[in-house]
Amino acid sequence: MEEQQAKITVIIGPNGCGKTQWVEQLRRRLASDRVRYVAFSDAYGPATDKAYYLQLRWNQHDIDQDTPLVGQLLDRAYQLAGGDSPERQRLRDHLYQLFDIGPLLDKYVILLSSGELRKFQLIKTLLSNPLTLILDNPFIGLDAETRASLRQLLLQLAREQRLSLYLVLAKDDELPDYADEVVRLGHYAPTPSWGLNDGQRQQLLSLPSPSVGNSSQAAPIVIDMHQVAIRYGERTILSNLDWQVRQGERWALSGQNGSGKSTLLSLVCADNPQSYACDIALFGHRRGSGESIWEIKRRIGYVSPEMHRSYQRDLPAINVVASGLKDTVGLYVRPSQTDLEQSRWWMRLFCVEQLASRSFLHLSSGEQRLVLVARAFVKDPELLILDEPLHGLDDQNRHLVRNIIETFCQRPGKTLIMVTHYEEELPPCINKRLYLKRQ
Repeated sequence: MEEQQAKITVIIGPNGCGKTQWVEQLRRRLASDRVRYVAFSDAYGPATDKAYYLQLRWNQHDIDQDTPLVGQLLDRAYQLAGGDSPERQRLRDHLYQLFDIGPLLDKYVILLSSGELRKFQLIKTLLSNPLTLILDNPFIGLDAETRASLRQLLLQLAREQRLSLYLVLAKDDELPDYADEVVRLGHYAPTPSWGLNDGQRQQLLSLPSPSVGNSSQAAPIVIDMHQVAIRYGERTILSNLDWQVRQGERWALSGQNGSGKSTLLSLVCADNPQSYACDIALFGHRRGSGESIWEIKRRIGYVSPEMHRSYQRDLPAINVVASGLKDTVGLYVRPSQTDLEQSRWWMRLFCVEQLASRSFLHLSSGEQRLVLVARAFVKDPELLILDEPLHGLDDQNRHLVRNIIETFCQRPGKTLIMVTHYEEELPPCINKRLYLKRQ
């Protein structure tokens, strides 16, 4: 049989342009058990969906003994793909070294961070010995060093293993220079500016500051942590961390994949039960002093890869945005007309108002992310926590969201914590930084 010739094809275009449909047609046309498709749209995938729920990463005691370890699943993928050989062993060792997966082999898959999960998915797929590999947004969620290494690895694999490689991208700056073919779909909306216009900017700046509880006085110190340590079994995630965030500060939170960024944010958002054993004060109240989780959450707007994974309900997009007013994953109370009007205003600002009545599950990953970002803003929170908010967004939408964040933070009393692995995604208002090192 004639050997397959390596070819690298890039499919690129703005959010909602039909990239997913293009890939579905390709998969139907190829229809082979040697075709592998991996979508990096903040989903764990079939192997772990049934075990996942939003809080599981922070509640290790809820994990039963049947939950697989990273090493077990990777060994299984290696064995299922064919016989052992020195060549395959070298490939496996190379992948493990590239992604620094060794420290994770004895870790429950369910406890992987967003970036660690993407590394695991890539290794598992590459060990399956595919002839055709389709990767949807493979670079999102990876730190800069891993992204650069992955670009070269994909070229090497395509050439050495005669692999037909398809990369589905939303951003021009991720387009590799070694692509043999580039398929461009859709076009950007013709607008004079990719950000807010003057009228929208003024409307946002003129929003009245919402009152909290019985007082409109915001706490001067929003977050106060002293010697915070988080451990899961023998694994240390955070070690003796001191961190104080004052009202009006805008923080960039960064660090390698698995350094504890999402764990730290789970303490702030009252999602992690270990926070009660730590010296943490939020909005001037020490954790465990009588305030409820919901009293904390009502003052915070939040979006993250974990939240994106948790939204698996067939709801209209406007209901997903409105759920931010109730601090629920999904909306279990019928929204009032006022809630709907408020949600529609923010959807209009993020240019997704036309999606209001469409099912959230039927939107593209980028459109879903825009809806969830609107959800974070909908209650005009004191504290805005944005964990990789621009995942999967095209250049135009990235510029728009960054512009909205910058404008929002020009208002008095607004505090920001933003996580991203892309320095250029940070808005100019950032004035504080915290870098976490992996333990």
